[in-house]
Formats: sequence, structure tokens, C-alpha cells
Amino acid sequence: MDRETIAATGFIALFVLLFIRVPVGLAMMIAGGLGIYLIRPPAAMPVIAGEIFGEASNFPLTILPLFILMGNLAGVSGMSRDLYDAAHGWFGHLKGGLASATIVGCAGFSALSGSSLAAALTMGRVSLPEMQRYNYDNGLATGAVAAGGTLGILIPPSAGFVVYAILTEESIGRLFMAGVLPGILLTCMFIVAIWIVVTLKPAKAPKAAAREDMGVRLRKLGRAGWIIGIILITIGGIYAGAFSAIEAAGIGALLAFLVTLLRGCVTWENMKEVTSSTLSSTGTVFLILFGAFVFKTFVGFTGLPIKMTGWVEAQGYTGMQVVIAVLLMFMVLGTFLEGFAILVLAVPLIQPILESLGVDMIWFGVLMVIVLEMALISPPVGINVFVVKGIAPGVPLGTIFRGIWPFWIAMAVVVAIVLSVPDIALLLPNSMFG
Repeated sequence: MDRETIAATGFIALFVLLFIRVPVGLAMMIAGGLGIYLIRPPAAMPVIAGEIFGEASNFPLTILPLFILMGNLAGVSGMSRDLYDAAHGWFGHLKGGLASATIVGCAGFSALSGSSLAAALTMGRVSLPEMQRYNYDNGLATGAVAAGGTLGILIPPSAGFVVYAILTEESIGRLFMAGVLPGILLTCMFIVAIWIVVTLKPAKAPKAAAREDMGVRLRKLGRAGWIIGIILITIGGIYAGAFSAIEAAGIGALLAFLVTLLRGCVTWENMKEVTSSTLSSTGTVFLILFGAFVFKTFVGFTGLPIKMTGWVEAQGYTGMQVVIAVLLMFMVLGTFLEGFAILVLAVPLIQPILESLGVDMIWFGVLMVIVLEMALISPPVGINVFVVKGIAPGVPLGTIFRGIWPFWIAMAVVVAIVLSVPDIALLLPNSMFG
């Protein structure tokens, strides 16, 4: 069997495994391991063992459990509730203000946890009952939570950027800084989308919360000072060059634990919940990475990336044309594949092509993560939608999916802006790293 046939067989086997709901990491490990065996039988076991050991001992990956731990501590200590209360105080009296407060709360929590699912779950539990109390349309309310949660893989610290950095061997610090301005831009675009929806259809947000006086707002902002301070120390420290992204993760986790301790929330039950949730989330990501590197090695053995690179260069396509085509393909894949699956499957194939055309992989990483955010809320497999469904069981899935479309369109607009103005993504990393 020639290598082209083996490559095709490997990809078909992978998609079959994914279709029958085999976990992404395990599916890639099985397909990649079998593919390596077909090409070079003696190398199969050493490659699988070597890749797993290599990634398990990859020191930069300690960022993932530390930032996940930080987000979980913020949840049990009540810092996430304080953040939403502060956003509620400043935005709640505006038309559609509770949905906007949800977006701001999700953005703030995302800057602490780096997880889209954690942001949607934590902030959804706080904000959904409040929006329902003010008779918000279920589609707008749940759509805001699902879309706001996606900010977790764009606003640093981002699990998506960490995985992308490991796969592409790019700087995690540069990627974190590259996500700051696009993250702020996307947060603002979500708020604009809410404003447009409630302006065109006022019945979707029939009541606004009472306007609170300045003193109450400042007190709420003060209570949220703990979480805001941790965000400023970790992200600001990276930008200022005071410490690396890995050190920022450790400092942030320590500060979050100290706040949890000061608030008297360090109980056996809370610590058990935080630890088990952190280990579960970390194990899932690590399994995906193990499988990704086994499959990446298999793809390299087939010679497919080199042939694809040669074909693209022979066609005379520009880097921008290829980037746009790849992003459109990801948008389609996002309707039936989970975002992390797209990331770990596609990067080994497209990286050689993009680098040969002179595409900046930091800039492309930001674009890719935004498109992966779109996958998190795209029907029919948008994971964030199912997370929100879990905390709003009385809302039909169809209603939630209809509610996410204004936010999906906002993401597409931000993709177009970052494509047109690369400096939005590259300004901070270039100013910091040169």
C-alpha cells in the first residue's frame, strides 16, 4: 500500500472514529498509531510512547492546569459572582444591559480561567436567573451566555492559544498578548450585537434593572477588585516582562487560592470540587494533545504536508487567499466537529503551507481561535450551547441556537476586521517582544 493510500485510509479511519463518538484524543492516537504501523511497523510503539512522554513532560503545559485551577477557585470563592454584580451595576439599567453585563462578566472570567466551557457554566448560573427575572427573551439570554463563554479561548490566558503554541512551536507569551485587543474588540462587538437586537425587537428585553447610584456601583466594583487585580497582575506582568506566561499562571493560581482562603471558602467540599474539576479538564486536554502529536507524526510520515505545500505553491495562490480559504473551511467544519478537534487535526497540515507563503503564524493563530469560537456555538454540535442547555433545561435547543446567530455574525465581522488590519493582533506582541 503506497503512502497516499495510507494517508487517505488514516483520515477516513479518524473521521469514522469521531463519528461513532470515540474521544478526539483517543481517535487520533488509534488512527495515527495504526497509520505509522502500516508505513514503518518497528516505529509504531516507540513513536506513540515517545510522543506521549514528550508531551507529558513538556513544562510549558503546566500553564493549563494552573489557569484552570485559578478559574475554579474564582468560582468557589464567589469572585465570579462579584464580577457579574459589578457588571450588572454598571450596565443593568441600559436597554439589553443584563445581557451586556453577562458578556462583560464572561470576558472578565475568561481572563482568569482560559476556558470557554467554565466561563459559560459559571457565568450562566449567575446571569441566566437574573435575565429571566426581568423577562428577557430566552434566545437572547441563553445566546449571550453561550457566546460570552467563547471568549474563554481568545482572551488570555487561553487554553486554545496554549495548545496552538505547542502544536506550532510558537511563543505562548506572544499569542497571549496577540489575543488581548481582538478579545476586547469581540467583547465590544457582542455588546453592539445585543444593542442592535433589542433596538430592532424591543420585546426581547422588555425590562431594565433599576439604575443604581454611583456609590453602590463603586462598592460593587470594589468587591470585584480581587478578580480584577489578579487579572491585571497576571496579564499585565506578562506584558511588562516581569514574568513569563508560565510564572504568571503559578502566581495567578496562588493569588486565587489566597483570596479563597481569606474569604473562608477553603473547605473540604470546595477543594474536592476544585481539584476534581481541574484534573478532569486537564486530563481531557492532555489526551487530545497526546493523540494530536501521534497523528501529527503519522501525517509527517506520509509526506502529505510537503506535497500539499508544493501543490499550493504551483497554483500561485497568495498567503491571504489561502488563509481566507482555510478559515472558510474551518467555519464549515465547525458545524460538525468540536473546536479543539479542528485545531489539532488541521494545524499539522496547514502550518507548512502557510509558513511557505510567509503567513505570520501568530496572526493566523488569533484568526483560527476566533473561528474555533464560532465552532463552539455552531449548530448542531456547538458545545457551549449544550453547556447552556444543561443550566437552562426548560429552554429548547432550537431557541438557544436561534439566539446565538447575532453573536456568530459578530464573530465573522471581527474575523474580517483582523484579516484587514493585522496590527490589531500583532501590535501588543510586536511592541513587547520586538
